[in-house]
Amino acid sequence: MSLMTSEPEQMTVADGEKLKIGLVSISDRASAGIYQDQGLPALQEWFGKALTSPWEMVTRLIPDERAAIEQALIALVDDEQCHLVITTGGTGPSRRDVTPEATLAVATKEMPGFGEQMRQISLKFVPTAILSRQVAVIRETPDHAALILNLPGQPKSIKETLEGLKDAEGQQVVAGIFAAVPYCVDLIGGPYIETDDCVCKAFRPKNAIRAKTPSA
Repeated sequence: MSLMTSEPEQMTVADGEKLKIGLVSISDRASAGIYQDQGLPALQEWFGKALTSPWEMVTRLIPDERAAIEQALIALVDDEQCHLVITTGGTGPSRRDVTPEATLAVATKEMPGFGEQMRQISLKFVPTAILSRQVAVIRETPDHAALILNLPGQPKSIKETLEGLKDAEGQQVVAGIFAAVPYCVDLIGGPYIETDDCVCKAFRPKNAIRAKTPSA
């Protein structure tokens, strides 16, 4: 069900606002302390290398339970005011994998291109990528919006999905999904995201590109 009761005005964001990212690892065993979670450290490491503009994160480690996932996503967007929320895990075909269902349940818009590209990247490595059910959505409230992305749970797959594939010379062969994230966040009223081109070059139309912020 949409949270929007009327057509919203175009949301704007103050220059210099810090990007806030919600990171959610979904695993029964990791949340129970049976083994150490790998998804959150992998995401923190990747964003630490990829982003050159200011950012902060809020993390959650929760079990594969639909109600818990929905509650975490709603809290991160509505209460924590995250601009981007990334989940890892719970996107396969098993009965306990309910991350996509929970994500769609809190959405106001679906963004199918992200899921399509994630599977295309993974298919370069394993034929079982077609079993993955990752989705991407936007959740909107009257004064805020966030992009929510489902990622796989393994660190190697997380990096490949976000960053894409490069050849031996470092040239991009297949674009990762994060190349499109900064412009998407622009369009929903979030802060301007800058990246390290050596890790992941963000793509924007020419009229949406700003001058690079000088390094501190």
